[in-house]
Amino acid sequence: MPFVTTANTRIFYRLEGRPDLPVLVFSHSLGCDHGMWAPQATDLINDFQVLGYDTRGHGASDVPPGDYTVEQLGRDVLDLADALHIREFSFCGLSMGGAVGQWLAINAPERLKALVLANTAPRFGTPEIWEQRIRAVREGGMKAIVDMAIERFFAPEMREQGDPQVQSIRAVLLGADPQGYLRCCAALRDMDYRPLLGKIKVPTLVIGGDRDPSTPWTENGEVLAKGIAGARSLVLPAAHLSNLARPHSFTTTLIEFVQPKSPYADPLPAGMGTRRHVLGDDHVNRAVAATTDFTREFQSLITRYVWGTIWTRPGLDRRTRRLLALGLMTALGRWEEFRLHVRAGLERGLEPCDLKEVLLQAAVYAGVPAANTAFAIAQEELKRISNAAAGEVQQEKK
Repeated sequence: MPFVTTANTRIFYRLEGRPDLPVLVFSHSLGCDHGMWAPQATDLINDFQVLGYDTRGHGASDVPPGDYTVEQLGRDVLDLADALHIREFSFCGLSMGGAVGQWLAINAPERLKALVLANTAPRFGTPEIWEQRIRAVREGGMKAIVDMAIERFFAPEMREQGDPQVQSIRAVLLGADPQGYLRCCAALRDMDYRPLLGKIKVPTLVIGGDRDPSTPWTENGEVLAKGIAGARSLVLPAAHLSNLARPHSFTTTLIEFVQPKSPYADPLPAGMGTRRHVLGDDHVNRAVAATTDFTREFQSLITRYVWGTIWTRPGLDRRTRRLLALGLMTALGRWEEFRLHVRAGLERGLEPCDLKEVLLQAAVYAGVPAANTAFAIAQEELKRISNAAAGEVQQEKK
């Protein structure tokens, strides 16, 4: 398992994605683990190398003795990054993770490219509140506070609808080491960065929830947004774990902030890269070779605005865009383009079950005749791929 030892503490981490991509570090809430960032990691892995880790006292990381400090938690991040040879990174922390992010921005700003502080605060309530929680866990274990925590983490409708995220986080809370939890409670009890917010110069985005009882926006997120020069802010319709309540809104805003597009940049280079990724080099090379003076502007328009502007937007992943394109082409009867996208999709991640579902959906909403034609074309492409694979097997046997 991947561990790094920092100050005699083993920290569990998970590093995903290509090493040539910029690094984005995720830091979780008190009582959770790195798994709470799964919705974001899935959507970000094509654009970032994603580093998640379990804070000391949590998950698979060690539970060293004694009360912890936010400084210790921040130094764990720096030691982890050093061990993985990561010099500069963007950082996104929620609640306790946001406290760590503030420490990093104040004490190691040269390491941060961008900072996202979600559902967090420069000071988490009063010491008396934390002492009550510490006493409750010391006497009754994690069961003593799990219901309270879930009520703060998720809005009533998520809890009442049986959202699987609620049950997952509940299981993580119940499985947490009580001593690790208590020692991190002490870290939050003792921190107060209100006088230091003016020192933060890292580009910062503050995210909050309008239904967050743990860090209400007015007393917490708004204080951060006003105290950090140039900070941007976003308030989501969510309770404390806003990344799980509004995962797509959270992730889209995160990408747009951490990796912004210049309004003056020519989308042509990005469009050509996306076009090649989606349709394949062979098709694009043929299209480029066939370009004439008559079609050059049209090819440029397609590359800039279809591939460089729409297909690069962060709101939908490429698999979803592929399926939408196939459904729309079926509805409109654009069969030449449909075949092209079926072929390219099957060669780059789509599976027969994906095609079947989108075409069944099209049959209901766009009509059976259109779906009939689409199924026939898709079947031809599947047979072509199957025959090609059989031919390769025969060649290997010779």
